Amino acid sequence: MHTIRQILNEKGDDMWSVSPDDTVLDAIRQMAERGVGALMVMQGDQLKGMFSERDYARKIILAGKSSHETHVADIMTADVITINPRATADEGLALMTRKRIRHLPVLEQDQVIGLVSIGDLVNAVIGDQQQLIEQLERYVSG
Repeated sequence: MHTIRQILNEKGDDMWSVSPDDTVLDAIRQMAERGVGALMVMQGDQLKGMFSERDYARKIILAGKSSHETHVADIMTADVITINPRATADEGLALMTRKRIRHLPVLEQDQVIGLVSIGDLVNAVIGDQQQLIEQLERYVSG
């Protein structure tokens, strides 16, 4: 069974973030350039929040605010749900489902070491299940 640390090792150590002082437009541009749906909001090495497409849609577009003038700190999700690298992919998926989120910063000793998405965890769980099926097939046939 994959752990969050194993998933991070497989996907690489790229972490994208913005500052709380950046404009929402800057954050949206970075998300588009990187092909991601969320960014961590960091001040130095401290996690301050998450900024996602959902935040943009609900707190800028629907609220009629300007992405040119609004700062990330004004609309980010400040109450960030995180996960430990020793947790399993199944535990991460369960947490995401309960909290209705799609991205989890990974913290070890209060330091951000990565970010996993729901896609990362689904792929890991599918891989684990495929491996189990193959082992059971070998056992039954052999």
